[in-house]
Amino acid sequence: MIAKKATEPKTAGPKAIAPKVTKAKKAALVGLQVRDSATEVLDLILKRLDDMKAEETVTIDLRGKSAYSDYMVVTTGRSNRHVGSLAENVAKGLKESGNKKVHIEGLPNCDWVLIDSGEVIVHVFRPEVREFYNLERLWTTPADEAKIELKAV
Repeated sequence: MIAKKATEPKTAGPKAIAPKVTKAKKAALVGLQVRDSATEVLDLILKRLDDMKAEETVTIDLRGKSAYSDYMVVTTGRSNRHVGSLAENVAKGLKESGNKKVHIEGLPNCDWVLIDSGEVIVHVFRPEVREFYNLERLWTTPADEAKIELKAV
């Protein structure tokens, strides 16, 4: 008995079917995804702050300046209670959106509350404390001042 050869062509496997993606393309795609998620988180935070009547909200773009975060938001609450409410509202929105690794500091005193979502760092100050520390000055140069988005209520 003679064995017949299969007449169907052999497939080269999954490597031949998938298009070739170089390391540079992968890095560009990953960077694009990070920026998109950071922008979504930033939009959520700004909306929450605006809904709660935060004052003098400033967004600072840290991409290229910092390895640990893409954006920094600095805002002001009118009193300790308002600062605490702003921080709790932002943290609640982040957790509801699926961001499980939200870190909050300063909530017991509510003079300066820091919210770290990974991609966006939020500083919520009382007016006097914000003026004293002046974080915007530390993270911007005169050339960057034009890029800072000031969203006053």
